[in-house]
Amino acid sequence: MRSPKGLLVAALVVFGALFFAFTSNKHSDITITQKQKLLSEIGEILERQHYSPKIINDAFSKQVFKKYLEELDGDKVIFSAKDIESLKKYETYLDDEIHGSEIKFVPAVSAIYNKRVNEVIQQYKDILSKPFDFTVNEEYLLDGDKVAFSSEAEKKDRFRKYLKYRTLERYADLIEQRDKSTVDSIKSKTDVQLEQEARERVLKLMNKIYDRIKAKFTDDERFNTYINVITNLMDPHTDYFPPVEKRAFDEVMSGRFFGIGALLSEQDGQIKIASIVTGGPAWKSGEIMANDIVLKVAQGKQEPVDVAGYDVQDVVKLIRGSQGTEVMLTLKKQDGTVKTISLIRDEIVQDEGFARSVIVKKGSEKIGYIYLPDFYFNYEEANGARCSKDVAKEVEKLKAENVKGIVMDLRSNGGGSLNEVVEMVGLFIGKGPVVQVRDRDGRVSVLTDKNSTAIYNGPLAVMVNEMSASASEIFAAAIQDYKRGIIVGSSSSYGKGTVQRNIGLGKTLDFFTNRTEYGALKLSFQKFYRIDGRSTQLAGVTPDVILPDSYDYLKIREKDNPAALPWDEIAKTQYAPVSTSFNLNAVIKNENNAIKANEKFNLIKQNTVWMSKFNEAPVNLNYKKYKEQQKSLKTTAEQINNLTKLEKDMDMEVMDADKDKFFNNPDKQKGERYKAWLKAIKSDIYISQTADFITDLIHSQVQTAAK
Repeated sequence: MRSPKGLLVAALVVFGALFFAFTSNKHSDITITQKQKLLSEIGEILERQHYSPKIINDAFSKQVFKKYLEELDGDKVIFSAKDIESLKKYETYLDDEIHGSEIKFVPAVSAIYNKRVNEVIQQYKDILSKPFDFTVNEEYLLDGDKVAFSSEAEKKDRFRKYLKYRTLERYADLIEQRDKSTVDSIKSKTDVQLEQEARERVLKLMNKIYDRIKAKFTDDERFNTYINVITNLMDPHTDYFPPVEKRAFDEVMSGRFFGIGALLSEQDGQIKIASIVTGGPAWKSGEIMANDIVLKVAQGKQEPVDVAGYDVQDVVKLIRGSQGTEVMLTLKKQDGTVKTISLIRDEIVQDEGFARSVIVKKGSEKIGYIYLPDFYFNYEEANGARCSKDVAKEVEKLKAENVKGIVMDLRSNGGGSLNEVVEMVGLFIGKGPVVQVRDRDGRVSVLTDKNSTAIYNGPLAVMVNEMSASASEIFAAAIQDYKRGIIVGSSSSYGKGTVQRNIGLGKTLDFFTNRTEYGALKLSFQKFYRIDGRSTQLAGVTPDVILPDSYDYLKIREKDNPAALPWDEIAKTQYAPVSTSFNLNAVIKNENNAIKANEKFNLIKQNTVWMSKFNEAPVNLNYKKYKEQQKSLKTTAEQINNLTKLEKDMDMEVMDADKDKFFNNPDKQKGERYKAWLKAIKSDIYISQTADFITDLIHSQVQTAAK
């Protein structure tokens, strides 16, 4: 578990929030024998079925040893160098554990970890009991990866600086609030009082963090982390999902969730009902209200689980379950009474995560804009949600509105179903190869769309960014290779060129849902390639027109992960570029020249380079210097934010077929969210710029026709 670098408190939908880190299994402990069996099974699968497995030997063992300890203590404030040295005897033993030897490493680490956590709790209480001096010139390096495990004294000093940094953040905020306040009781507070208040807030935060660590991060959780370190060292996308996590993975692919239809949030360390979804089980009960506090959760008649100290995501996992099953919630009502309520889980369809579209008006031209957040596919139902079908419907609706071009927005689309992306490419190119797939034995297959004709032949632009991955990259690459449209975005997409499948672990508990005893392994077993033979692995897709954005210089792509599989290429498959009436090459050349001369985009690029360097530098713990740093950061961030928003909103309109969904939705909250989305995208400079590219393609089409 990485040490917290700031507490992120999020509101999570009971029927929709997905977390793939740790599962809350502490109430059904796994025995050592079962762990050995599970670890051996995973090791065997990795060696025999992974696309390009690393040899599980002493060298691999050393990698696991280092990575696991860093995973548990990313900020280097729990383990000392002496602790690491005491564990060195296991450094070349972990490959033996994977091959069936007795599991010794994780229990040994856990013994030290539990002891050190108790010591750290006492340390932060001692440190925070005394005032900090913010006139001293000293620095704190936020990135724990750049810090080595150190002596006990050095470790404690780093922890002191961490606490001082967190206190300084709050101290600066309190001073700002005091300076702006008109309330006498706030204006009269001294710097000494504000410093004390800031320390008290950090103490409350640290108590909450370490209460969670002690309550949640059990021996089983550390073992799950150990397995994921092993799988992730094979490649970043080979993951172990304990049973609850496997269910969540299936749900995100299908867009179907079974729960009670409520939104949870955390407030002051308590899990509260934030809102109720109309028509869901919670709403139908008539007994659950916003601000009710969740005290316990039980599966039917089983022993209730006290959720005190739990994260929101852990409570979400407890409440979600199979359709038709019972969940019992013990709630503290607003009047102070405690009540236990029985609810039967039902299906909630996450249609807000599906494809949607609007019309962008550029002068006399109408441009269709389609937003697709995922390549989803509900494989459990014959007529379940499929992104290719939904996008086809959006295209037909836009054609009915006589749009002259279409923008497909795949920014931050992390991928999904391989078959769906093949189908979706076919909507724009007709019949033809879309992507090549190679297995670990070198066998190559070509996935081809079977549609004889495309449903849309007009000008097309595809938007991507550094978080567009996998299926998004297949789509963008195919459109680019066929010269079917213009790809627009940051310097490259994410760079995920691998294919995964789920392998159940242990006994099958439910043949209908394929739920297994120990969850599943998501295994990288194939690699995909563009039809021109190049892999998108590491390299991603380079857009035809590059638009600088605020995330372009962050180290978040596949190429930034040392465990990522390498780039390579294979033979191209037979395909012919699509014949279009617009002058694609000329427009791309003109647009690139225009962007290079664009003052706004040049400023965005300069500012993001500055931001990346700033974020890598240590934080100064002197109040005056800290304020100067923060002022520069705030000014630059605000400038980037302003630059990426239009001075005047785009002229957008909702299609006639969608007006009820936006403006007369029976679920008023959902309708408001649709309207909020529309308002947000109206000011998006990247959508506006891409729509301008479409108008240029339209005009090039007219000029070509004239010639």
